Amino acid sequence: MIRQRTLKNEITGAGVGLHKGVKIQMKLKPAPVNTGIVFRRTDLNPVVEIPACVENVSCTRLSTTIGVNGAEVSTVEHLMSAFAGLGVDNAYVDVTAGEVPIMDGSSHPFVFLMEAGGLELQSAPKKFIRIKRAVTVQEGDMWAKLEPYHGFKISFTIDFDHPVIKNSNQRVEVDFATASYKNYISRARTFGFVSELENLHSKGLARGASIRNAVVMNDYHVMNEDQLRYEDECARHKVLDAIGDIYLLGHPLIGSFSAHKSGHYLNNQLLVALKQDETAWELIDYERYEDMPSSILRLDPAIA
Repeated sequence: MIRQRTLKNEITGAGVGLHKGVKIQMKLKPAPVNTGIVFRRTDLNPVVEIPACVENVSCTRLSTTIGVNGAEVSTVEHLMSAFAGLGVDNAYVDVTAGEVPIMDGSSHPFVFLMEAGGLELQSAPKKFIRIKRAVTVQEGDMWAKLEPYHGFKISFTIDFDHPVIKNSNQRVEVDFATASYKNYISRARTFGFVSELENLHSKGLARGASIRNAVVMNDYHVMNEDQLRYEDECARHKVLDAIGDIYLLGHPLIGSFSAHKSGHYLNNQLLVALKQDETAWELIDYERYEDMPSSILRLDPAIA
């Protein structure tokens, strides 16, 4: 039996929020079996708990925001992606503001913190959502799809009319039976364009954005001194985001996700469509290792 997993120790981190630019203290804490990922606004009195699930998504503009009763936490996707990539089922996330710290714009700092603090297997079986038949959502020329697959793989195509991105590979396909989330995806940073910043600032957004936490491009080239971490970093970051959005299903996915020009809104609409069609998925666990997809076996430290 593959078992649920939580954090071994409490982990503390800090950073600025991408949109409001305020300093945020964050604590990642172990949680009991079947808790899921729960965000807690410790700056509010009383503290408000916000389970990370599709039903609690309250906004998808430029990031994924979850909320209950008017209390929200935005930019949860990078941390959720790290939880998914490390196979963490249960954890509390305490934050002192309405955002998760943006860190360096990727999920790698969260992966580093969790690995440094350690992970712990729990007594209950790990549950998975297995896709039984295809579900698709589309808006104009943008689309996202979930299909049956014995494992977990993602393909994502972007289409930006910018010299840096046009000259790179704008399609990424990764099968986690053979690829490492930590090495292949986690270091890909969010990206943006100088031409858009003034408009975003006027709307109270992206106030914490800088070359320290994003790939920033002017009309012609990347402005960051260290340039790109991968030649296709922008496309890989879209995969990173999608993994975080998908993990709002509450369980790891057994299936294939593919998308063209999708973003947080369409990703969320796909999950909503899936949850509404109970014939398209089932909740399962695995009693025998030999029945598990190899992408799951890679996450189990007992047999890694």
